[in-house]
Amino acid sequence: MYRRILITGANGLLGQHLVRVMGSMPEYDLLTTGQDESPRFSGGSCGYTRLDITDNDSVARLIDDFAPDVIINCAALTNVDQCEVNREACWNVNAVAVEHLAKCCLAKGIRLIQVSTDFVFDGASGPYKESARPNPINYYGRSKLAGENYARGAGTEKWAIVRTVLVYGAAENLSRSNFFLWVRDQLMAGKPIRVVNDQWRTPTYALDLANGIEQIIRYGRHGVFHVSGREYLTVHDFACQIAEALDLDRSLISATDSQTFKQTAARPAKTGFIILKAETELGYAPHSSSKAVEDLMHQLGNV
Repeated sequence: MYRRILITGANGLLGQHLVRVMGSMPEYDLLTTGQDESPRFSGGSCGYTRLDITDNDSVARLIDDFAPDVIINCAALTNVDQCEVNREACWNVNAVAVEHLAKCCLAKGIRLIQVSTDFVFDGASGPYKESARPNPINYYGRSKLAGENYARGAGTEKWAIVRTVLVYGAAENLSRSNFFLWVRDQLMAGKPIRVVNDQWRTPTYALDLANGIEQIIRYGRHGVFHVSGREYLTVHDFACQIAEALDLDRSLISATDSQTFKQTAARPAKTGFIILKAETELGYAPHSSSKAVEDLMHQLGNV
């Protein structure tokens, strides 16, 4: 098995972990892309090129030149409130760009792996299986669901949709923080934080998600996969787990409900995933949150 892999959005948390996982495997030849002139990550033997995922001509030329076997699309606008306000930009990146990728893949027989989100669901009856009916309640979720539907146009058995939940971890020079880093940084600074106790999730360690995507490629799977952590807990409970694992002051964390926050976009209450399909078909085995945080403690000296 030797495959040429194109990773879009490689400067983000998931993209960097895909480089970490797959870049060390001799069976993969990676080309990574991002909006920056140079990669935000160091090391690895993969190539990098700047790419605007919404520039159809540039995308098509890059695909022609590199001739990938698989495209992993990590490029997305993920700030939920900004997506609610800047709808055109959100739709262009999360939906229209995926439509173009899928057309390129269909024309050239390339497999497309589209990364998606728990926010395609309304949160009324989580945790969700892959067969659950999507019903997004904000514009970000609607744009990602449209991206999923476009990805299916890549061709029979040529697409996989990987939905995930509240991804956390550490990487180099991230343009956006994530929940783990935010909790750590606030508590280390001695700052109190308020965290919702009425939103349920299955938080996902970025390294686990990257491994799950690699397994989809390795085993040639297609279809929809829910790839997340296994533990179903409130966001407040997760913050407390982080504090305890890092030996930080848990008393700085106060529980509150989502109604106290004035947020532009609605958030689903109970999402989270049932990951039995990924465990059974891929051999996916996520870290417990405590083990993931322990792993991150070792990494953070180098990040």
